Amino acid sequence: MADKKVSIGGQALIEGIMMKAPEKYSIAVRKPDGGIDVQVFDNNKVKFGKVPVLRGIMNFFDSLMTGYKCIMHSADISMDGEFEEDAFDRWVKKHFGEKSGEIIAMIAGILGSVLALVLFMVLPTTIAGLLDKVIPLGGFKTVVEGIAKLAIFVLYLWLVSKMEEIRRVFCYHGAEHKTIACYEAGEDLTVENVRRHTRFHPRCGTSFMFIILIVSIVVFSFVPWKGTVSRALMKVVFLPVVVGISYEILRFTGRHTNACTKLLAAPGLWFQRLTTNEPDDDMIEVAIASVNALLPETIVNKEEINE
Repeated sequence: MADKKVSIGGQALIEGIMMKAPEKYSIAVRKPDGGIDVQVFDNNKVKFGKVPVLRGIMNFFDSLMTGYKCIMHSADISMDGEFEEDAFDRWVKKHFGEKSGEIIAMIAGILGSVLALVLFMVLPTTIAGLLDKVIPLGGFKTVVEGIAKLAIFVLYLWLVSKMEEIRRVFCYHGAEHKTIACYEAGEDLTVENVRRHTRFHPRCGTSFMFIILIVSIVVFSFVPWKGTVSRALMKVVFLPVVVGISYEILRFTGRHTNACTKLLAAPGLWFQRLTTNEPDDDMIEVAIASVNALLPETIVNKEEINE
C-alpha cells in the first residue's frame, strides 16, 4: 500500500473497470484468455478546480467523453476486437476508413444523449402537460412533472438491471466501490479485504444522477410554462446550471460526514441497490489491478493508451 494516498474514483466498464486519479487514469479489463489487460494514460482535462458550479459542468462533460471512450476500449479488449459488424458499420468503415470507429462512437454518443433528453426532460413535461388538460393541476404541475421524472428514472434503472450484460456491468460497479472503500480505509488491496467492504459509495455516479433529478425539480420550478416544447427547450438550456449545482452538493456530501450530509446522501445510496451488485472474486481482482496501476509506487513503466 502506498504511503502517499491519492484521490481515486472509478467507473464500471464491459468486463472491466476504469479508475481515475487527479493526474492519471487506468483501465483494467478481463481478457478472453483470463488475463487482465491494464493500461494507464494521462488525465489531460481542463481544470476548473476553484470555480464553483463551472468545475461541475466541465467535470461532467469530461466524464461523459472519457467514460464513453473507456467503454469502447473495454469492449474491444474483452471481445478481442471481434465486433459483429452490421450494414451500417460496414458503410461507415468504407467511407471513413481509419476514422470509422470515432464516427460510430460519436453517433452512438449523440443518440444516447438524445434518448436521455427525451426520457428525462421531454417525457415528464409531456406527461404533466397532458394530465393538466384532463385535470387542471395549477401550481402542482411542476410537482407532477418531478414525480414523473423520478418514476421514469427508477423504472429505467430497474429495466436495464434485468439485462444480463448490464447485470455484469453492475457487478463490476460493486467491485469498483468495494475496492475504493478498502483503499480509503488504508487496508491492503487483497480480494479478502475488498470483499468485506460495502458496495455503496456516497460519490457514486448514481447518487450524482439522483441529485441532478432533485435539483432539476427545484430549478425548473422557476421556468415558466409557455407550452410543452418551449419548457423542454428551456430545461435543456438550464441543464448545465443544474449539473454544476448538483456537483457542488455531491462534493460537499463526499467531504463531510454529519446528519445533514447523511440525509442528502441516503437516497442516492438507496438507488445504488439497483446499479451495484455483489461481484465475484475475478471482478474484484480486476478492480484491484486498476487501482494498483494508479498508486505512486506502481505508476511508472505502465504502457499508456494512444489518445
